[in-house]
Amino acid sequence: MSERQPGRALDAVAQKWRRLAEQRRAHFVDLFHSGRWKHYYSEEQYLELMREAFRLAERWAVIAPPPADEVEPGAHTVVPIVIAKRRDAA
Repeated sequence: MSERQPGRALDAVAQKWRRLAEQRRAHFVDLFHSGRWKHYYSEEQYLELMREAFRLAERWAVIAPPPADEVEPGAHTVVPIVIAKRRDAA
C-alpha cells in the first residue's frame, strides 16, 4: 500500500489557492485597463475589492510561494493604478 504524504497534498491545495488569488488579481487589473469595472462597480466598491484582491494574492504568495519553474522575471511587479476623482459640475 502506498503511503500518503499529507504535506504534499496540502502544498498542492495551497498552490491552487495561490493561483486562484493571482487570477483574481489579474482579473481586476484587466477590468481597470479595459474600463469595464465601471459597468459593475462604483469607484469605492471597485477600489475596495481590488485592494482586497492584491492583499490576498500577496498573502497567498507568502503562504505558498510559486515553485522556481513557475516564476517568470517581472511576474510579481506591482502595477500602480490610480483612478482620477470625478469632478462635479459647478
